[in-house]
Amino acid sequence: MLIACEQKSTVEKEIEKISVDVSVLRFDKVFAKASITDLPKLKSQYPMFFSPRVSDSIYEQRLNDTLQHQLEDEVLKAFPSEEKLSDELGPLFQHIKYYFPRFNEPTIATVISDVDYDNKVIIADTLLVVSLDTYLGSDHFFYSDISKFITKNMRSEQIMPDIATQYVRKLVSPPGSNSLLSQMIYFGKELYLKDIWLPEISEAERIGYTDAEMQWAKANEEQIWRYFVEREMLFNTDPKLSPRFINPAPFTKFYLDIDNESPGMMGRYMGWQIVRSFMEKNEVTPQQLLLFDAETLYQKSKYKPKK
Repeated sequence: MLIACEQKSTVEKEIEKISVDVSVLRFDKVFAKASITDLPKLKSQYPMFFSPRVSDSIYEQRLNDTLQHQLEDEVLKAFPSEEKLSDELGPLFQHIKYYFPRFNEPTIATVISDVDYDNKVIIADTLLVVSLDTYLGSDHFFYSDISKFITKNMRSEQIMPDIATQYVRKLVSPPGSNSLLSQMIYFGKELYLKDIWLPEISEAERIGYTDAEMQWAKANEEQIWRYFVEREMLFNTDPKLSPRFINPAPFTKFYLDIDNESPGMMGRYMGWQIVRSFMEKNEVTPQQLLLFDAETLYQKSKYKPKK
């Protein structure tokens, strides 16, 4: 353990030396201060935020919209400064660049998206866009009609994990088959990269669990693994398995008494543990990890759940 800690410390020291350029454009503030007469200038200066397919009248309505102004006020309360966002993005970019040297820091912009929680973070070429109105806090009154399993991650602590997720998905190839195992390993790779990119962020936040949900997953890991193996689910390609075990949901559908106690996405959690076991037992770089197909990775992981 001491040797591992020393190695980790050495790696982190090397990562801290990496130079990254982080600057945040608060377009949400720019738009909030604008009037209708400013619209031509805004479109000229920030064309990436204005679609040619959307008429000016729509943007004019938004500039005068009461709900838009409420969103702007709430975002400003929650994020008065971009300093914290910049401070957190710097280490994330350093870690990505250390493990994937071809990574180039993007132009970063914050916007208001009418609480579009399906697109909280968007990466388009060299632009990283963060919708701050989707991170106002799990119990924010704007989210009262949204399911709790979604709003639990609509808080500022999830910004870095969500950004990391989007960058991982630029690197990890989609599952090679429709088997449950392929989907588990796909998300296992994603979560492993978040392990090494976000070492200061808790395991629960990396996967989007509460602390209690993370404790439940760890405590029941052996039982869940036995469930998958005994029912021969790993290589099953039934499309009904994804909604049960992979997709975000209030709970995982084992069709057992434990369902209501369980967090959703237990298939992702189990894939995460398989990939961790694989990386512990094989001398493989993160870049090489991405080349392994699910079945080979699983076999070489020699995964055994903790009792």
